[in-house]
Amino acid sequence: MRLLVTGGAGYVGSVVAAQLVEAGHEVTVLDDLSTGHADAVPEGARFVQGSISEPGDTLAGVDAVLHFAAKSLVGESVADPGLYWSHNLGGTLALLEAMHERGVRRIVFSSTAATYGEPERSPILETDPTRPTNPYGASKLAVDTALTAYAGLRGLGAVSLRYFNVAGAYGRYRERHAIETHLIPNVLKVATGERESVSVFGTDYPTSDGTCVRDYIHVADLARAHLLALEAVTEGAHAIYNLGSGAGFSVQEVISVCREVTGHEIPAVLGPRRDGDPAELVASSAKIQRELGWKAERPALRDIVSDAWAALSGK
Repeated sequence: MRLLVTGGAGYVGSVVAAQLVEAGHEVTVLDDLSTGHADAVPEGARFVQGSISEPGDTLAGVDAVLHFAAKSLVGESVADPGLYWSHNLGGTLALLEAMHERGVRRIVFSSTAATYGEPERSPILETDPTRPTNPYGASKLAVDTALTAYAGLRGLGAVSLRYFNVAGAYGRYRERHAIETHLIPNVLKVATGERESVSVFGTDYPTSDGTCVRDYIHVADLARAHLLALEAVTEGAHAIYNLGSGAGFSVQEVISVCREVTGHEIPAVLGPRRDGDPAELVASSAKIQRELGWKAERPALRDIVSDAWAALSGK
């Protein structure tokens, strides 16, 4: 197929683009490089630097779009909500209109677990209430709502994949955020000497060791789900799937595994809880397993950390 990958110079987008090229698809990457990296675009893919608000000829002859381009920092979304609404929702609406004009009727959307906010239970199901607690999650939920409307009114076929904590690496493709908020890369940066220590926010949660528990999914497993979703898109319907490993690991467990993998001490500074941090966030991926046959092939935390460390350290 001829495919457009928006945000394909970013972390997840680049891994998906690489797997699509490996699968024999003709791939164009559209990215404004505000947070992505040109050298992350895989060989064999055509690269166009530009905005999703003005996709231009990148949609010509395209069979489907895989949409990753988004602002994704929770703190930044609170400080500058207009940026998130204009880019995440406004930019996506412009993309959907351009797709309609070009007759492109299939899209796979990179959504987020932030659409759920603070859940009432864990594991989280797709049918659970969506109550985002920040503009980032709210803007992503608004896109999901728009996709449902476009499916019903214009026959668009859409699949939204709601990720939990993506980590690991796929060959040379790894996390390279200017502002890093994710736990595993920040812990590993202590091992490389880029940080002196890692902060642990809260040690009195109702969990096995008192620290928050989160669901981690390997980026390669996540990317495979996009290829399956692409094949499953049905015109006139919008499907939503959670993506996680189905298992939870505490902050202390992550730090311990990172120490084992790297052989470094990795000092941890214990501190008070942060506002709005739920004790446990774990996804139920039963629906995508049942309907698309997806399952995590590398769910072990050690595998996720080992691949991230190999890509970061060059080992």
